[in-house]
Amino acid sequence: MTTHKHQIVVIGGGTGGIMVAAQLLRARKGLDVAIIEPSEEHYYQPAYTLVGAGLMKKSATVRKEKRQIPKKATWIKDYVETIDPDSMEVILRSGDVVAYEYLIVAPGIQINLDGIEGLKEAYGKNGVCSNYIDPDYTWEVLRNFKGGVALFTQPATPIKCPGAPQKIMYLTADHIRRNKLEDKTTIVFATPGTVIFGTEPFKTELKHYVNEVYDVAQRYGYKLVKIDGEKKEAHYERLALPEGRTDYVHNDDTNRAGFKGYYPENGQIVEFAEANGPLNELKEGARFVIKYDMLHLAPPQSAPGWFRKTKLANPDGPDKGWMAVDKHTLQSRFYKNVFGAGDVTDLPTARTGAAIRKQAPTIVKNLLAVMDGKDAAYEGYNGYSSCPLVVAHNRMLLAEFKYDNVRSSDPLLSKFFDTGKASYPMWLLKRYGLPFMYWNMMLKGYNF
Repeated sequence: MTTHKHQIVVIGGGTGGIMVAAQLLRARKGLDVAIIEPSEEHYYQPAYTLVGAGLMKKSATVRKEKRQIPKKATWIKDYVETIDPDSMEVILRSGDVVAYEYLIVAPGIQINLDGIEGLKEAYGKNGVCSNYIDPDYTWEVLRNFKGGVALFTQPATPIKCPGAPQKIMYLTADHIRRNKLEDKTTIVFATPGTVIFGTEPFKTELKHYVNEVYDVAQRYGYKLVKIDGEKKEAHYERLALPEGRTDYVHNDDTNRAGFKGYYPENGQIVEFAEANGPLNELKEGARFVIKYDMLHLAPPQSAPGWFRKTKLANPDGPDKGWMAVDKHTLQSRFYKNVFGAGDVTDLPTARTGAAIRKQAPTIVKNLLAVMDGKDAAYEGYNGYSSCPLVVAHNRMLLAEFKYDNVRSSDPLLSKFFDTGKASYPMWLLKRYGLPFMYWNMMLKGYNF
């Protein structure tokens, strides 16, 4: 066993860990920063939606991890087994111990295929795919899809990038249109949520796409509890809807004759000549069963298993297992020399890479204050997150919001574009602008 000692230890070499480390090293010279990360490769996961739709190669989303580690940081290539915040030590899988004065926790999120009955057995065959796991297989399923029911769904657990299950649905619908399969296809969106999106004007724009452009059969309050891969069935239980609502079903008579929509690329109005009829949904006792030909899902997710057992995690309550942090300062609620970033935290906002862009400078300012013997008093994080929602192969809207689902659009970008409307310039931002900013600005520690 070897004991390493560093002034600042960062757990996780993903977006959160790299950004915070890079900004710390830019903010103050001479800091001793170590990053614990086992992976050799670093992926730009926001592009997985495009990979799954055949609009980008997965190879374009990956770079060597060693090229992303800040030059002045020490890279400890190992897995974390646990954290002892009382002794201020991180225990590694190798048996080595890393002692710290200050700790940044950013290990990301864990995918749990065991979280839904039958998912582990069904995934990766018979049309069951997920961009969260293997976007190349999603594209394989999509390009071989010749019609039937395309079901898009998600779990009742928190997930990273909550808009991702919708993005691939829109791109699938667009692909089906461009390949003249719409009269053979029923697209279904089943979610435990109660609305298509929580913030205006993005909610209205997305309702336009699901109801008028693509005529998606929608199911709200639907909790996925089982997948039968052999029978190609998804089993759901209905959750209570708010305010006495009973509208679980929207657009049930999908792709009906005479339905009018348009192709997003040229605005052409089309009228469907044939009808598929209502979606064939079965009711078995208290469960509702949707038969599918293609199933894309976001798998159940949680904080990493090892982290959930540490003293930094919430011990009980609705956020049990997630890292307990102050929602404005990002400081641990239990240990003043510890801060959390990204998906592992219990912050009441969407878990996206964009959220890190606003979390990182807040952590840096507060950590430096603590190092100088002051309080972490800078309440710089307001819950900002954003979701670039691609609704066609050349259209995107940029949903930006903060705590309580309040819109929070970038003031500079909003001067030139209506980010609440899907457009081609927004698509260019998604395809080219955001990846450039990620690799060349965010990971390099630039604060913008």
